[in-house]
Amino acid sequence: MLIRIVQRPPQTQTTTLARRIEPTRVVVTHRPLRVLDFDIENRPLTYLGSDFTTAEVTAISWAWVGSDEVVVYLLGETELPEILTAFRAAYDQADLVTGHYILGHDLPMINGAMMEFRLPALSAKMVQDTKIHMMRSKGISMSQESLGAMFRLDHAKVQMNQIKWRAANRLTPEGLALVRERVTGDVKQHMALRNELLALDYLGPARLWRSGSAKAEAYVP
Repeated sequence: MLIRIVQRPPQTQTTTLARRIEPTRVVVTHRPLRVLDFDIENRPLTYLGSDFTTAEVTAISWAWVGSDEVVVYLLGETELPEILTAFRAAYDQADLVTGHYILGHDLPMINGAMMEFRLPALSAKMVQDTKIHMMRSKGISMSQESLGAMFRLDHAKVQMNQIKWRAANRLTPEGLALVRERVTGDVKQHMALRNELLALDYLGPARLWRSGSAKAEAYVP
């Protein structure tokens, strides 16, 4: 008896349900990061002992990266709790904040002022600090003024001598005008400096900063 074995190729069965399934279109929208560039000024307030002093915020200035508008609040024109509240509103809208040595000075100073007036601490935020997050280097000054001069930025640091600072710290009309010019110039110069550093790939990525676990950064001139 002859037995014939016939092999047939497997057939792909498509169910009615599978035939009805169509690809789903997913539309993803995004917006540019909101980057807040800011700077503060402060004055000595009380002696802790020897020559160590506490300090008080006297000015906060900020601008949104990509905008030419600089907002300035000055102690002597506005009460400090109102200044802090206004800054907090802008800070909370930002995806990222940036400045020069803000991890070691500006952010802790603002938090200290918040504490004094029993206001909520600054929330966790992505921070890009053009001093702390710079590439490793040696032999040059890392101050904003020095970097601005080295890169020949259009916005120069507004100079303040001791007499000008005494007027500023006494909150005289002339002193307040000087502080307004100084803190506005710092923000404008810093925005230009950050653009330069990013273009040259000298600046590291932003990192998350938290009020409750902020590392004390040592100052290096």
